[in-house]
Amino acid sequence: MLDLTIVIVNYRTADLTIDCLHSIVNDPSVPANTRVMVADGVSGDGSSQLIAAALTDNGWQDTMALLDLPKNGGFAYGNNHAIAAADARWGKARAYLLLNPDTLVRSGAIGPLVQFLEDHREAGIVGSLLEDPDGTHQACSFRFPSAISELEAQARFGPITRIVQRWHVVLSVGRTPSRADWVSGASMLVRREVFEQIGGLDEEYFLYYEELDFCRRAADRGWQCWTVPQSRVVHLCGQSTGISAKGVPAKRRPAYWFNSRNRYFEKHHGRWRKAAVDLAWITGQAIWQMRNAIHPRPNYDPPFLVRDFLAHRTARTGK
Repeated sequence: MLDLTIVIVNYRTADLTIDCLHSIVNDPSVPANTRVMVADGVSGDGSSQLIAAALTDNGWQDTMALLDLPKNGGFAYGNNHAIAAADARWGKARAYLLLNPDTLVRSGAIGPLVQFLEDHREAGIVGSLLEDPDGTHQACSFRFPSAISELEAQARFGPITRIVQRWHVVLSVGRTPSRADWVSGASMLVRREVFEQIGGLDEEYFLYYEELDFCRRAADRGWQCWTVPQSRVVHLCGQSTGISAKGVPAKRRPAYWFNSRNRYFEKHHGRWRKAAVDLAWITGQAIWQMRNAIHPRPNYDPPFLVRDFLAHRTARTGK
């Protein structure tokens, strides 16, 4: 079976990270030749010390290590540096599992990912089925976004959704592995050859859209992306960032979310097509706002969403 390196980037989520490590250890399907690299992005809250103590107290030092990063550079930065550190320490793996700290690996979850990659040479990226603790499925398998999908997502209007269903971004996940354009970076297994061909994650993204960008670049080189539902991973959604946490009022979306979105669409669609995508987003929001004024309904959008979208529509980098 493929040898595996698991990478976790922590920022002020030490307890979640340690719980995630326990879940990895308790998964009997993890390949015997697996190593885990945890990178801490200068949390400044004692996270590094707590994780280091957990590695020692549980006797994990032979197969796990902690990397103290020089800065909090974001998801892509942390994963790239953690992979480089793991390669230097243990040698290059044949596959790398990027795992969020706010995940818990179900028993038997990692093995199916690794086995699928081993059995399908055309597959370069494989994602898990993400779910709530009660087993409710989360969106984890997707089409690439477009102007049409941006309009549909913001309008939230049944007739539009039915007409443009083939462009709907979120894909349903059945009982068997299925193709996707991209998968969530919360649990994403990547073949080493993909990194060797396209490079690491784009560090110009601080947070969000980096896994979409990565999968797009891999697809451009001919690699397939799949979702494997036999790999079930609990995702405590939003616990790492607080942006999309369930059961709490939505927080104002940070500037880096808009910057990442702008970067993705300009990078892969060009400036003029991005302008069309932005217009579609604004049109969808206008439809939603008009419908909501006539027939009020619950609004789960973050505060000041439209105002912030317009204010940040040309920014591309930074936090």
